[in-house]
Amino acid sequence: MIRFLPLLLLIVYGLVLWHFSARALARQLDQNSRRLRDTRLQPVLDRLAVALNLPEVPVYVYQVEPINGLAAPDGRIFLTEGFMEQYRAGKITPEEIGSVIAHEIGHVARGHARRRMIDFSGQNALRIVLMTVLGRFLPFIGIWLANLLTTALAARLSQRDEFEADEFASALLIKAGFGVGPQISLFRKLDALTQNRAGEIPAWLLTHPKTPRRIAAIEANATRWGG
Repeated sequence: MIRFLPLLLLIVYGLVLWHFSARALARQLDQNSRRLRDTRLQPVLDRLAVALNLPEVPVYVYQVEPINGLAAPDGRIFLTEGFMEQYRAGKITPEEIGSVIAHEIGHVARGHARRRMIDFSGQNALRIVLMTVLGRFLPFIGIWLANLLTTALAARLSQRDEFEADEFASALLIKAGFGVGPQISLFRKLDALTQNRAGEIPAWLLTHPKTPRRIAAIEANATRWGG
C-alpha cells in the first residue's frame, strides 16, 4: 500500500485541482452571463424541451467573444456572445443554434464533466510518473516526451466525448423534427467563422475531431437510424 501512496496522492491532487478549477469557472460564468431570451430561438428551444420530456431547456449567454458552446460542470448550457453575434448577423440560423444546444446537452446527458474530472486526475498522475521514469532514462527529452504522450491521450479522450455528444445531438434533433441538416450545415460554416487552423495540428493532438470526420459520423448515424 505504501508503494502506491505517491500515485494515490497525485490522483487526489488532480481531483482537488479540478474541483477548484470548476468552482472558479462557475463563478466566472455567474458573473458574466445572462439568460438567453430570443423570440426566434424560443420555438427551437420548446421543441427540444418536448423531445427531452422537460418543461424547458434553459440556456445562458456567456459574455465573451470566441464562438463556442459550453456545458458547465453543474449542467448548465451556455452559448457565447460571439455565437449570438453571428446568429444576429444572419450567418447562423435558429435551427443551427439549436444543434449547438443539443450538442452541449449531449455532454451533460453522457456525464462528460464527471468523466473529464476522472480523466484529468489520471492524466495528471500519469504525466508525473512518465516524467519520472522517462526523465531517468532519457534525461534530455524524457519530460518533453511525457508531456507529448499525456497530451495525445487527453486529445483522444476529448475526441471520444465530442463524437458521443454529436451522436446524442443527432438523435435529439431527429426526435425534435429538425433532422441532422442544421447540425451538418453548422459544421460546414464553423471552420470559416472561427478561422479554424486545425489542419496545422496533428490529428492525434486535436481536442476536437476534424470537421469531415464529424460530418461523416453524423451522416452514418442518420442513415442507420433512418433519420
